[in-house]
Amino acid sequence: MKRDLPFDVDDAELQAVLARRVAAAVELLWDIAREFEPAALASSLGAEDMVLTDLIAKHAPTMAIFTLDTGRLHAETHRLLQQVTDHYDLRIRVVYPEREALERLVAEHGINGFFSSVANRKACCDVRKVEPLRRALAGKRAWITGLRRAQSPTRARLPLQEHDPVNGLEKFNPLSDWREQDVWAYLHVFGVPYNALHDRGFPSIGCEPCTRAVTPGEDIRAGRWWWEEPGGKECGLHPAKRAQAAG
Repeated sequence: MKRDLPFDVDDAELQAVLARRVAAAVELLWDIAREFEPAALASSLGAEDMVLTDLIAKHAPTMAIFTLDTGRLHAETHRLLQQVTDHYDLRIRVVYPEREALERLVAEHGINGFFSSVANRKACCDVRKVEPLRRALAGKRAWITGLRRAQSPTRARLPLQEHDPVNGLEKFNPLSDWREQDVWAYLHVFGVPYNALHDRGFPSIGCEPCTRAVTPGEDIRAGRWWWEEPGGKECGLHPAKRAQAAG
């Protein structure tokens, strides 16, 4: 691992906490596989989703994994996708935007029209992320995410399980109470591959034009849509009802 961790992964307390968190996550994945089949992990290929990919590959290998290729991802994200396929000998389903909808979006707003207004940015996210997610979840009874409460104000009250009324199925967030150091301790201890951009100051990685590195002390999602106000920066994959609950 190239990343210098600001904590000691051999610390006994950290190891004990991590062991408890892993056991709880594995038990939840087993429950999901048993009670909500078919279910799937929606992976952004970020650090949290790599933890879940590793757990699924080891403990729930029949569970599906998919990712959304928006057409604007970093080259490093595509390299990781191939690396994951090779490392785990599994196939991740890649879901793309609908061609006609994407062509209409670009014709109306321009190739980088998302910079001009929040409405245009959300329209871009709808075409490149929200609609593909809807197709990917068709026929599923549950989906799994790598969301954590500490990631942003809109996720401060993130539950372990919730009903997703938009897609009409259950949604599970097995890492909801994990700390960032838990995530990185897991990746380090188990030698899990991760996106090289994390080593360059990108704690949260989305589309290439809409993601930048953050500086020390900045919020971990400050690099996402950095030209917008920080209060409600979500793409629409995760409806912001928690933003209202969190104030």
